[in-house]
Amino acid sequence: MNILAKRIEELNNELSLNLPKEVLEAFRKSVEDLKTKNSAENSIKVGDNMPEFSLPNSNGEMVSSREILKKGKMILAFYRGNWCPYCNLELRFLQEQLIGLKDKNAVLVAVSPQTIEHSKVMAERNNLTFDVLTDRDNSFAKKLGIVFQLQEFVLPYYQNLGIDLTDFNHNEENRLPVPAVFVVDEEGDVIFRFLDVDYMNRLNIEELIKVL
Repeated sequence: MNILAKRIEELNNELSLNLPKEVLEAFRKSVEDLKTKNSAENSIKVGDNMPEFSLPNSNGEMVSSREILKKGKMILAFYRGNWCPYCNLELRFLQEQLIGLKDKNAVLVAVSPQTIEHSKVMAERNNLTFDVLTDRDNSFAKKLGIVFQLQEFVLPYYQNLGIDLTDFNHNEENRLPVPAVFVVDEEGDVIFRFLDVDYMNRLNIEELIKVL
């Protein structure tokens, strides 16, 4: 088992002890329903050209894919928000691997629909030294076909846990990106893709390193 998977297993065990069974069951049903939507089939694939973007980082500075790709390959890590413990685990793990990624001539950026203020919290809380970008209303993620609608039946469970997506994302869409990681080469083509509607499943860093 890889390191990130082991940390996720530990988190799963912790949450199973601390969250009510009805909450865990609602989250499970939400994931199972999303699996029936075949999100992976409708999203951007390996070999496709990645659309260009220009998005603000946690300091409000605009970061463009065109400028990133002048430096080397680009790694795009889409996450749901700083309220998601699995996203925090993954981004902290990627931070730990950052030197190795840079040695492979790759630039890592993380993307979520949450506001710049919440992105700043994410970066500071996890001591992230790579750019954390805000994709307002999932506009860029929608172009990639990786956005899903959170079901009405699960929203009250999120809210009871203090997760108010209206506050985090400054809209009332209740839409989130599928947790995903893409590697884009200097020509702008996707050479690696990982995405899974089950937010508990995250990439294997060894597979990512192989394509860099």
